[in-house]
Amino acid sequence: MRKALKWIEPLALLAVPVFLIFCALYGWENTALTSFVVVLVALLPFFLRFELEKARPRDIMPIVVLAAIAAVGRVLFAPFPNFKPVSAIVIVGALVFGRQSGFLIGALAALASNMFFGQGAWTPWQMYCWGMVGYWAGALNQTGLFRKPLLVYAYGFLSAW
Repeated sequence: MRKALKWIEPLALLAVPVFLIFCALYGWENTALTSFVVVLVALLPFFLRFELEKARPRDIMPIVVLAAIAAVGRVLFAPFPNFKPVSAIVIVGALVFGRQSGFLIGALAALASNMFFGQGAWTPWQMYCWGMVGYWAGALNQTGLFRKPLLVYAYGFLSAW
């Protein structure tokens, strides 16, 4: 089951933009609820795989601590427009701990910080987007692309743009 989830994760992440493109091309009008469900389904494999791995506390703690730091950073810097340290923390976490951890850090940071800002229909989308920032940072780091810091900075700038 765990190996199957490893292959399902990228497919689930890809399902969201494919579904949105499908809706745009065919003019489907009932996209709000269905795209919401698609995003929730895309988040599910990451959390399932993490639960099935029976991770040790030393594997869980960095993810939880970085997600908490990112959430607190978002709350503390709320008065300052366009300055949120969440993306930077998610990217660094993904570079150090890998793409699945990067996704979880981003998703949990959005969920936790929205405890202060208010949960709503946008929460799974924020979880998905910050999770994708972490997932792609970890995936690009595995390819060796981020050996030069300038490319990490460019990725951080583009992902926050």
